Amino acid sequence: MVIQMENSIYIQGRRVGDGQPAYIVAEMSANHAGSIERALEVIRAAKQAGADCVKIQTYTPDTITIDCHNKYFNIEQGTWKGDNLYSLYQKAYTPWEWHEQLRDEAAKVGIDFLSTPFDRTSVDFLEELGLQFYKVASFELVDLPLLEYIASKQKPIILSTGMGTSEEISEAVETIYATGNQQLALLKCSSAYPAKYDEMNLRTINDMKTQYGIPVGLSDHSMGALSAVVAVAMGANIIEKHFCVSRSIENPDSTFSMEPEEFRKMVDTIRAAEQAMGKVCYGPSSQESSNLNFRRSLFVVEDIEAGEQITSQNIRSIRPAYGLKPKYYNEVLGKTVKRDLKRGTPLSFEDLSS
Repeated sequence: MVIQMENSIYIQGRRVGDGQPAYIVAEMSANHAGSIERALEVIRAAKQAGADCVKIQTYTPDTITIDCHNKYFNIEQGTWKGDNLYSLYQKAYTPWEWHEQLRDEAAKVGIDFLSTPFDRTSVDFLEELGLQFYKVASFELVDLPLLEYIASKQKPIILSTGMGTSEEISEAVETIYATGNQQLALLKCSSAYPAKYDEMNLRTINDMKTQYGIPVGLSDHSMGALSAVVAVAMGANIIEKHFCVSRSIENPDSTFSMEPEEFRKMVDTIRAAEQAMGKVCYGPSSQESSNLNFRRSLFVVEDIEAGEQITSQNIRSIRPAYGLKPKYYNEVLGKTVKRDLKRGTPLSFEDLSS
């Protein structure tokens, strides 16, 4: 089911956008470490950890790069320093013959299944699998022909924007929209592994929402849950986080991935943050109502006989709130009382002569 609404997209029949709970994606990536049994375990663990969706990546080393070992294809810095692109992707890719079983396992346990294609052949393959929406990685943001081809399938797209300039992001959005596909969400992303807090720049999320008027979320490569929770509090509609069953299982993505218990705590904290944000509301909440009596009001603090005047010595604004509101203090000073009033009596207009 695919429906476009203002500031929203529909994914698997679920509305994603403002006023809705954040859509939380567990990114498997290379965390299967070459084992389909572990890949299946990741899917089950992601569901138990509270993810709405589990995501894989669809490529082979030959669809994403070439087998070349000159200086242009060797990684000089970062998490994968010293590796070669082709050999890295050999270790990281998810075999295509697994995809159908992984898709079926996700359906069985009740979690959405998503993949990132990296070329036309992977898009065609995912179409044959019947995927209902697509993720595009930050590094493909500038591959406008690929974006155009993905968008031509007229399915929702979640597009990461790591490293993207405002101009590049706009070009990507315009390319997708030019196909008639309006079903787009963007993800703020820092394409470092792991990302540093001082380079997350989460304020960009709301600026992107203002510029494009569509759902915006966070593809979070920082350690821990802080960035994800803050992003949701700032209005993020989607959170994507790398997920593994254990960081002790070595693979290209394990060092910056969340284990199930950590992911569960992140989800729980996000859901609690969403509850705490609530809505614009003035006046007492249902929980506060029982405490209204602890406000201040006007009370008799010295005995007053009928016919005597109200003075600053015989009444005061004190707790609790059974008397007149304190705003009437100056109005009642100098008035006479109709009856004897004992110390500790809440003052009311009925006690006063007109």
